[in-house]
Amino acid sequence: MQIFEIKLAGRIDKETGMPIATATVHRTPGNEFITVTIHNPDGKDRQHVVEASSQEDIWSMAECLQCHMDGEKGTNSTIHDYFRLLSDI
Repeated sequence: MQIFEIKLAGRIDKETGMPIATATVHRTPGNEFITVTIHNPDGKDRQHVVEASSQEDIWSMAECLQCHMDGEKGTNSTIHDYFRLLSDI
């Protein structure tokens, strides 16, 4: 079994009860790139392409993803959670 796509939901907005953002992380087996699409409630999606063999590229995407999903800049430990997710796909 291999996972090639993961859908994430960010922090839940207390007023709307909806996630502040969602994201799709996708990597076709054997592909050298990870595609991350951040879906915002306003409909303005942002797609990022990350080089799967570059730890620096993955870390940068983890920082971006964490900030969008949590709504604020996180600590190294919260960013590392996203880094592990991106590294393992």
